[in-house]
Amino acid sequence: MTIDIPNQLNAVDRKVEKLPADNTAGERIGVSLRRTYNAPIDDVWNALTDASRIKRWFMPVSGDLRVGGTFQLEGNAGGEILECDRPRMLRVTWGGPTSIVELRLSATDGGTSLQLEHNVPLEMAQSGAGALWVGPGWDGAVMGLGLYLTEGGIDDPAAMAASIEVQEFSQQSVYAWAEIIRASGTATADELAQATAISLAQFAPDLAAQREK
Repeated sequence: MTIDIPNQLNAVDRKVEKLPADNTAGERIGVSLRRTYNAPIDDVWNALTDASRIKRWFMPVSGDLRVGGTFQLEGNAGGEILECDRPRMLRVTWGGPTSIVELRLSATDGGTSLQLEHNVPLEMAQSGAGALWVGPGWDGAVMGLGLYLTEGGIDDPAAMAASIEVQEFSQQSVYAWAEIIRASGTATADELAQATAISLAQFAPDLAAQREK
């Protein structure tokens, strides 16, 4: 499967912002992505919530998949299912009780819009540069979902994620997120430079090794 990297990157609208404190939580860093798929809302919802389908584009998931239950992604994060409003909204914790991921779906003319928001406390993210710990990973996930919906499945999502081609996509994703963070004014130049280097090593390790030679 060949990936059109520019097309996949340009399919996503990205945003990073500092969210003000309210009566339930302190300041938070918000990371959001929006992408539209050429598939009906029920199909996209099922691909996001059916364990037998999730493993075809993301990774295997186990747990008690209901509101109040918990989930665990193989080799990745787990959490609690906080809210579920089929086929519009899913809200879960992600790797910890204060790290919140919310998915919202809406029908469009001929397709479905997916809005993904990942918010964490400012003290956890440290600055908007913390978006680089998760943003490129979410870019890869929404790309995988798109390939699944159009191609009918990925033989080995884990192997594909480690491929040079996907690492090239992830490298460009890191740079795209870095530019969004820079424009948001939520991180200093030093914070952004340090986070960019760490993110490149995480999401494109083979290419990072090449850059160091």
